[in-house]
Amino acid sequence: MIERCGIGLAATFCALLTSGCYSVGPDFTPPDPLLPRASFFGKAQPQSAEERAAAPGRPYLESAPGEAGWWKTFRDPTLTSLAGRVADANLDVLTATVRLGESRAERGVTASAALPSINGNASYQRELYSKNGILSLAGPNLNVPPISVWQTGFDASWELDIWGHVRRQVESADAQIEASEYQRRDLLVTALAELARDYVDLRGAQAQIDIVNDNLKSASEILELTRTRAAKGLTSGLDVENAAALVESIRAELPSLQNQVDVDINAISLILDEGPGALKSELARAKPIPPTPPRAPLGVPSELARRRPDIRAAEAQLHAATADVGVAVADFYPSVKLNGNIELNALDLKNLWKGSSLQYQFGPSVELPIFEGGRLKSTLDLRANQQQEAAINYHKTVLQAWHDVVNALNAFASEQRRRDSLKAAVEHSREALSLSRVRYTNGVADFITVLDAQRTLLASQQQLAQSTTSVSTNLIQLYKALGGGWEQTFPNEPPQPVAAALSLE
Repeated sequence: MIERCGIGLAATFCALLTSGCYSVGPDFTPPDPLLPRASFFGKAQPQSAEERAAAPGRPYLESAPGEAGWWKTFRDPTLTSLAGRVADANLDVLTATVRLGESRAERGVTASAALPSINGNASYQRELYSKNGILSLAGPNLNVPPISVWQTGFDASWELDIWGHVRRQVESADAQIEASEYQRRDLLVTALAELARDYVDLRGAQAQIDIVNDNLKSASEILELTRTRAAKGLTSGLDVENAAALVESIRAELPSLQNQVDVDINAISLILDEGPGALKSELARAKPIPPTPPRAPLGVPSELARRRPDIRAAEAQLHAATADVGVAVADFYPSVKLNGNIELNALDLKNLWKGSSLQYQFGPSVELPIFEGGRLKSTLDLRANQQQEAAINYHKTVLQAWHDVVNALNAFASEQRRRDSLKAAVEHSREALSLSRVRYTNGVADFITVLDAQRTLLASQQQLAQSTTSVSTNLIQLYKALGGGWEQTFPNEPPQPVAAALSLE
């Protein structure tokens, strides 16, 4: 009978071990992002040769794979150099890299629960039993001298992952690692777009400074002409004062523009973990606004969910939440542990290493939750609600990405049309100023006409520079909306801690 019980017990454990591949709880299925299958980029790009000829110099969009290093399409060596430093220098990206290392370490901690736990131990105790204690029951003449107890050995414990409790935890940890990876990529995409926008804004501010200086020179020439005519009695002092006021009003725009240059340089320095003004020698010299490329490769809509790191991160978080539901379900099932202990125990050190000092214990244990005060059910409800929250967040992230792309496309296309109109306005304003100066010199037009023409030209040129800047920044926003710019590989090691702090003098 005892033998049959032993065989039955062994068969039961064999069945439990062979069923170890089973994991309770829901299996994760990647959700459908519900993005449009047909291209919705077509409205923003001219398709025929006639349409392209009708918009000379205007970039149009391609349904080709998005450019990972999209900043290179601007063909600006300085921008390319700055962008190449972001991944290794930006503090937000470095923080995300450390968090990625934390996720990997947490996964290792979680996975260790699937393996046996083995601990060694050794101890020595000197013991003296009280004569007035339990020994007093044997009579007053019993005398037990102090004894020494020497012990060494190890114990082991292994919880069998029959219901997939640990495997679901590892699955969740793997998903958290993936989420950390794409959160890092999302921060990298954001930092690259921020840097590019600040760089384009910097070049735009420098372009406006050049425009103001050119107009200041023209206004100064008009002032000298007015003074000459006033000295000859051909005009009044009022015209001279109006001309001088125009010169000073144009000159007054320079300080705020120079301040904008300094702000943009400092913003780029902050992104690259540099102190204020550290990049001034590299960026202070004026350069043209980076032009948009003749073609902007965007990719197809169905690939958006694969390219946007925030969508990938939201999907990974949904995966982790689904696995956590499985962990909560597994808590309802019994846990089975194999426990063992092997020791050498002796009252004399010289006998400790003899075979006769060996003692051991071995056997399985089973724990079955019977009453937990509603803890297990509440935990399962919590995990289920967290899974629903993650699903809603994923849907919102995809929808927001779609809106971001469409809005960026519309802004990019409309600003190009505005820029074309402003180019024509600048040409007309320049011609109007030239004609008004000739007519004023010949005495057939009043000075107010010249002043108005000068102001109109300055305003048109500034608006054109701002629009040119906006076209480039809108394309940057479009690349960001498409999730371009993240690395194909992840760093294996976290960054080294900052060794020195900033010293302010």
